Amino acid sequence: MPCPCCGEGLKVIGSRRRICRNATGEVKVFILRRLRCSSCRKIHHELPDCVVPYKRYESTCIEDVVSEEPGRAIVAADDSTLYRWRSWYNELATYWCGALSSIAVRFHQQPLEVSSTPSLSTHQRIGHIVGDAPGWLARVVRPIANVNLWLHTRSAFLSTDAFGRLSS
Repeated sequence: MPCPCCGEGLKVIGSRRRICRNATGEVKVFILRRLRCSSCRKIHHELPDCVVPYKRYESTCIEDVVSEEPGRAIVAADDSTLYRWRSWYNELATYWCGALSSIAVRFHQQPLEVSSTPSLSTHQRIGHIVGDAPGWLARVVRPIANVNLWLHTRSAFLSTDAFGRLSS
């Protein structure tokens, strides 16, 4: 399997545990393979389709919350978590549409013509690209993560010192 950063080969260097919760709050434990690139030496983790990078709930849970009107989705998470998921989705959905189009061009596939009609919401545009059947979020995540275009959103835990250097 090629490295998403430089295209060279990846070698298994170990594994790590990753927990993920389902809609009822039940915890699932996954053992993820850790892979290191033989050229750029970056470490990657092999994620199952049900996991969204940097999220602790299954993709179907997040999908249900961002697809439904507030208060309609049934997920065992507090309201502030549901609000953060909606905000996260709204911030990144336009980027995802562009990233998926870029991936189509990169792999010599015809990018999907998306109507320029202003009445299409971002969610409808994503549905136009990957479909709106259950599992659409996993169909967005996989190609974007696999070509190293996934934006991490964990910077909220990082701060800078008086000299502008990152500290955790």
